[in-house]
Amino acid sequence: MESDNPPATDPSVAADARLLLQAASRHDLTSLKELLGTVPASVQDPETGFTPLHAAIAGADPSQRASLDDKVPNGGSVHGDTGEKEVEEEAGGEEAAIETVKQLLLNGAIWNDLDKNDETPGCLALRLGLPDLYNIMVDAGVRAEILLTRLDEYERLDDQSSDDEEEVIPEETTPKIPNNDDNKSPTNQQPPLSSTDPLPNQPSYLSSPLSFQPDRILDASTNSIMMSWETTLMSRSAALLAPAPGLRILNIGHGMGIIDSEFQSTNPRTHHIVEAHPAVLARMRENGWYAKPNVVVHEGRWQDILPSIIEKDVGEQNGPLLFDVIYFDTFAEPYSALRRFFDDFVIGLLDDDGGRWGFFNGLGADRQVCYDVYGKVLELDLFEAGFEVEWTGVEVPDLEARGEWDGVKRPYWRLKEYRLPVCRFVG
Repeated sequence: MESDNPPATDPSVAADARLLLQAASRHDLTSLKELLGTVPASVQDPETGFTPLHAAIAGADPSQRASLDDKVPNGGSVHGDTGEKEVEEEAGGEEAAIETVKQLLLNGAIWNDLDKNDETPGCLALRLGLPDLYNIMVDAGVRAEILLTRLDEYERLDDQSSDDEEEVIPEETTPKIPNNDDNKSPTNQQPPLSSTDPLPNQPSYLSSPLSFQPDRILDASTNSIMMSWETTLMSRSAALLAPAPGLRILNIGHGMGIIDSEFQSTNPRTHHIVEAHPAVLARMRENGWYAKPNVVVHEGRWQDILPSIIEKDVGEQNGPLLFDVIYFDTFAEPYSALRRFFDDFVIGLLDDDGGRWGFFNGLGADRQVCYDVYGKVLELDLFEAGFEVEWTGVEVPDLEARGEWDGVKRPYWRLKEYRLPVCRFVG
């Protein structure tokens, strides 16, 4: 994503902007507070792309700060001579940087702005080995993402209220307003923050022809739907979710059939699969999934299928159909879809007597700070919905070195460890 922050190029603001960057790098709180009255906390250096947050974090490393000092004339001080003060603040190290970062965040600094090195402030803190600063940036990201989610919810409520008050327009003349949610990242992929290439939305994905290759499924734009390197993750997920035979299993999103094959190896009592893409359904029929005695294939979007499963008494002894295990792995859907899934549907589908469920945890997997932010957001949202989550770390090899991304439009995983979720009802 391209930054909307003002670069320090306008002569009328450039000098103060440079002073703000250096005050941040020197952890000079007095000058910083004065400058923040006139200079945005998200201003960026035109050469490095550094924001004051980047500068404050880099300032905990003397060699990094020196490169910023060279860009500011007259010693870089708001008040003139700063030589003695500079030595004192350099000795402060990460502790002084922490106070500076907190001040910047209070004044509207943005947690995920990118510099010219394609690093957020959190990425920089991680690379420089500054764990306390890194954790502060993660927490700032969590607060920002939760706030954005809440604002979006309020906006939708306002829109719904306004719609209720408006005159009803005949259906054939009602304009179709696009859902902006469809253009967000899918639940199993997160684009690089610097990417301007639009992600696929679900309608375009479901109408796209698919290419089935031995180690992957690609859509018409070479977006990867699923890849065989995920087998280790799926195998481990199935082992933790379904540790015994004879369980009732529901899987949302068949893809290459990796986790469904793992589930089948446990000899489940029943195994329901929800799949929406016509090409995947045709492939499932060719591969004999429809003929398996304990498998039920539901053709369609989970949003349309699951309500009918919950409403119908089609389970044992004519009771509700409940599951011991549920797994969710869809493509071209935003995080809000996953959240709707566990907010609205899991409670009516999962057996509260030992039931457990999981999902492919790929949100923000192009960079560690985003992965950690979205992991914490997930924990909070899951708890609010009545679930606790246990994470298991699974090592991921260097996929780029193995050539996994050759021929793929957008790598969706760049991290060394996958955090595998197993969710249960709280208590």
